[in-house]
Amino acid sequence: MPFHFVDFDTAAANPLDAEEALLAQAASGGPVAHLWQAPVSLVVPRSYQRHATLDAARAEFARRGCPVWLRLSGGGLVPQGPGILNLSLAYPVRGAIGTLADAVYLHLCEILAEALRSVDVQTHWQAVEGSFCDGRFNLAWGAADDPRKIAGTAQYWRRVPDGQMPAQAAGASSALYVVLAHAVLLVDADPVEINRRANDFEAMLGSGRHYEADKVVSVAQALARQGTTVRAGLPERVDEALRAAVAAAPPTPGSGDF
Repeated sequence: MPFHFVDFDTAAANPLDAEEALLAQAASGGPVAHLWQAPVSLVVPRSYQRHATLDAARAEFARRGCPVWLRLSGGGLVPQGPGILNLSLAYPVRGAIGTLADAVYLHLCEILAEALRSVDVQTHWQAVEGSFCDGRFNLAWGAADDPRKIAGTAQYWRRVPDGQMPAQAAGASSALYVVLAHAVLLVDADPVEINRRANDFEAMLGSGRHYEADKVVSVAQALARQGTTVRAGLPERVDEALRAAVAAAPPTPGSGDF
């Protein structure tokens, strides 16, 4: 079943409220996608609540005009703002997270990689030590021994209660889940500025984490560094490329079990 794009008002009080709406729609109606951009902000997983100074740090950053939101998925701190595109996919999955988590990441990475190929940026997935929210399934640009993170990925699973299952899914032998697969893509954001914000917040928490601006790259920077002309309207072209890649995406992991 193909993805259906839905829109939400991400300028609302908390742009991450759309995550709950996406999960609800996926549980009742199948695969949905949301392509969005947040205002200047930071996003952290709920595990950051272990820091005693979190509330004070959030209040100070909100005073500076940079709210800090708590998200459903795990991982680490992620900067948001102009020049950063977010792609959120939500779809039903019948299977265990332990057996399908990698497939969910690879499905998302291939969508991102296909979109970037269409704008002449070649990428691969790997960890990039020193980048914010580092993980095995970053999308990276450059040589494998000197990569730059261009996109980060995360996922969150939620079981669908029996009473909320679609009619065609009821009675199956294994549990039904909805998965939220999310990507943050640096289009033309300034790595120095977004890393400064991230490092300032981590320092205020006293977490000991520090991120390096030269470990990330935007689409605009990757094009320039490989000698490709960066034409006007790059964010719009990347937006269109992502929508096309989602429309042409392979079947979602676990979809064969319905």
